[in-house]
Amino acid sequence: MIDLKGKRILVTGGAGFIGSHIVDLLCDEGCIEIVALDNMVRGRPANLRRALGRGPVRLVHGDIRDNKLMGALVKAADIVFHQAALRITHCAAEPRLAKEVMVDATFDLLELCVKHDVEKVIAASSASVYGMAEEFPTTERQNPYDNRTLYGAAKAFNEGLFRTFNDMYGLDYVAFRYFNVYGSRMDIHGRYTEVLIRWMERLEAGLPPVIFGDGQQTMDFVHVRDVARANILAARAKVTDEVFNVGSGTETSLVQLAQALASVMGQPRMMPEFAPERSVNPVPRRLASVGKAERLLGFRTTISLEQGLSDLVKWWLAERELRVVDQGQAAAS
Repeated sequence: MIDLKGKRILVTGGAGFIGSHIVDLLCDEGCIEIVALDNMVRGRPANLRRALGRGPVRLVHGDIRDNKLMGALVKAADIVFHQAALRITHCAAEPRLAKEVMVDATFDLLELCVKHDVEKVIAASSASVYGMAEEFPTTERQNPYDNRTLYGAAKAFNEGLFRTFNDMYGLDYVAFRYFNVYGSRMDIHGRYTEVLIRWMERLEAGLPPVIFGDGQQTMDFVHVRDVARANILAARAKVTDEVFNVGSGTETSLVQLAQALASVMGQPRMMPEFAPERSVNPVPRRLASVGKAERLLGFRTTISLEQGLSDLVKWWLAERELRVVDQGQAAAS
């Protein structure tokens, strides 16, 4: 077991959804410095409000494509958590930018990690690398060749980079294939997270959630605090050159999700409405095999879907109240 006490940590995407939760947990590890780098496209300084008051956290507003900045930050780091990324829809809209941010910047980061003798890199990959999997639960041995998104292609390429840098230079790493991550601070413009936001808005207004299609599409939901904990376990573990699924190992359909959310919001009898499917989903099923992470990292999820949705609703209601207050103050000024 590797002790993080006294370590200097760099978290790219550190003010974002998952990155900020990693920073929260790092505050309990006795690190001497935790640097959160973010360009604030998806991140928010408010996501680090709690951490900034609890630990040796420094927020750096910058871009991972800035080699001079990255050189200085990596030189001062013992361990790097690489979470910075564009969302999947942004990758499709701006493919060249996606290559620069998702691929080129990762290559540059790994070169810097080798140059400055970084002890370990903990990196975000994605279940997107699988495309439509051929086996369920999907193990890490499933090939990535059915992926049809630029986002997934970038993540698959990055996994190849990690393996190559480990083989050529001995750079230690662990990469995580995140499944459907949700929870407080989540990206409200993500493909499935946006659905949860729209459903909460409708349920709060006394209206049923709307499902496009038959609602039988499934996902493997994993709470962001569990995901952050997996990252800490990987940093501590004497495990390297490995890729892990991070999911709950439970399959949830959109119908089940809508019903669970309605129940959490005090409307258990509110049934979803169905509308014609707007586009064909190329990946109608997700279910992670989680045995490898449990065996090698001791990781199992601890937050149930009901607990996680309750946490999400509380966060969303608090955020909405803050927006109302901010709008009122802006109107009065």
